[in-house]
Amino acid sequence: MAKRKVDTENRGFQTRWESEYMFTKVAGKPVCLLCGESVAVLKEYNLRRHYETKHADKNKNMDMEQRLQKAEELKRGLKSRQALFKKAKSQGQAAVKASFILAEEIAKSARPFTEGDFIKNCMIKVCDEVCPEKRQLFLNVSLSRNTIAERVDQLSINLKEQLVKKGKDFIAYSLAVDESTDISDIAQLSIFIRGVDSSLSVTEEFLALRPMHGTTTGHDLYEEVSRCVNEMELPWEKLVGLTTDGAPAMCGHRSGLVAKIREKMQEENATGELTAYHCIIHQEALCGKALKMEHVMSIITRTVNFIRAKGLNHRQFKAFLTELETEHGDLPYHTEVRWLSQGKVLQRCFELREEICLFLDSKGKDTTQLRDEMFLCEMAFLCDITSHLNAINLQLQGRDRVISDMYSTVKAFKTKLTLWETQMRKENLSHFPSCQTMKEKLSTSAFPSTQLADKIGMLTTDFRRRFADFEAQKSRLELLGNPFAVDVESSPPNLQMELIDLQCNDALREKYAAVGAAEFARFLPGTMPQLRIQAAQTLSMFGSTYLCEQLFSLMNLNKTSHRSRLTAEHLHSILRISSAQSLTPNIDELVEKMGHHQVSPSTSNK
Repeated sequence: MAKRKVDTENRGFQTRWESEYMFTKVAGKPVCLLCGESVAVLKEYNLRRHYETKHADKNKNMDMEQRLQKAEELKRGLKSRQALFKKAKSQGQAAVKASFILAEEIAKSARPFTEGDFIKNCMIKVCDEVCPEKRQLFLNVSLSRNTIAERVDQLSINLKEQLVKKGKDFIAYSLAVDESTDISDIAQLSIFIRGVDSSLSVTEEFLALRPMHGTTTGHDLYEEVSRCVNEMELPWEKLVGLTTDGAPAMCGHRSGLVAKIREKMQEENATGELTAYHCIIHQEALCGKALKMEHVMSIITRTVNFIRAKGLNHRQFKAFLTELETEHGDLPYHTEVRWLSQGKVLQRCFELREEICLFLDSKGKDTTQLRDEMFLCEMAFLCDITSHLNAINLQLQGRDRVISDMYSTVKAFKTKLTLWETQMRKENLSHFPSCQTMKEKLSTSAFPSTQLADKIGMLTTDFRRRFADFEAQKSRLELLGNPFAVDVESSPPNLQMELIDLQCNDALREKYAAVGAAEFARFLPGTMPQLRIQAAQTLSMFGSTYLCEQLFSLMNLNKTSHRSRLTAEHLHSILRISSAQSLTPNIDELVEKMGHHQVSPSTSNK
């Protein structure tokens, strides 16, 4: 015999039971108004038995009207208690949500976890002045060190879960990998992912920061990267590109990270070819060394260090500039690892060259080199060319950069170099203002235009050599950059028919003109699947390791000499939160998961 199901019998609560048996209906169940007990099965017999067994003596002298009044009074009391409970639950959830919000802000601002106690003390003092009746609500917000650390970890896990979910939709993805050392001399491996889904939307996010406590060989790097890819459940056959800083451990032909990943892809029977790039920004910075003008920079660095290294010299120099009423009041330092600083130092030294010589003369220093006309011409040239190199460096920086646009920027710069070399040989200094200034001030010797033109030629040659791997991908990059200008006949056979359809479509040509190359890929119709796949693969590629370098700056802000014992797990969580771009922690979901946890004042003051 089949078991009876009470839920299917459509039993309804009758209003008269409220006065007769002192019961009411709460969330679909009959609840006694006198003792608060609920009855499992909604049957009059069960309600009557409960009432007669436990409460009959209490209300036996009441008439029907009194029983109705009593029932209404008890119902109002029950509703009041329910509202109070809901309010307490709502306030508890608000307190938990507030702790999550503040933990996220603490992580983003690189503050220590103990900052939560300071923030809470400030909140309480403000509350005492503005709204003292709300003091308990602020006390309920737990911001202790342990709570903030726990919240930061939960926020990080939530972001990772979102990224894993997005990763399942990627049809192509690439990785950017770089390595640096933190304040504790621990090697840290930074990994970013750039993935493209079927709608050709790009997701560019932090994947992992892995501490390397032992060696950092190509095999060690591969083990960490491989572990990250597997944890994210990313298919190896969809890996398109790998961009690194160009170190031997990264790019070694046999045992480097790139070689190891290519071997792994072969093992996984991946059909696509991994495209490996040396960071464009690194390459551009290295090209500047091809000028071989270290002798100029060493003299300038020595001069700046003499002025800045000793406090007395520095104070006297600033007072000297103030007395002369110069435009600039000081000299900046130059740091080798901060590429843009060289241009700023050169520019300032060139503009203050006469004042610097006067100050050094007053200190009894030899200024023969600084006054030499050939040296001044070389300094002017180095100032101008470094300014141009800094300009392209800034153009290549930033998030969400499409590799085809970065290639176009480098290609344009190479064309400019050719023009500048030609103009320099003709002593046309239109794009070299510092050189123009020196040429006008030369007293005896002629401006060394041929020698400096040769320097530009050397720079052009080095650019071509270093960016040869990008030239090899020229057709792929141009296909995304301007598909309407691509030669169909020289394109891969699987793209030719779709390219013809595209180039003959006036509506798509107008859309390309309106939205630009990066956005246009999303408007490619489903009837062009090969072009969409090609676009997805190119869009997924990193042109530089800029994001890794930016992450190392964040790492150094968080893991300082005062927080050198920050654990790898907490550092990882902080950096995931502070570097998130398109993902946002779902705080409401986290609060909902914690549901039944209520925050008490005793907990918050621990």
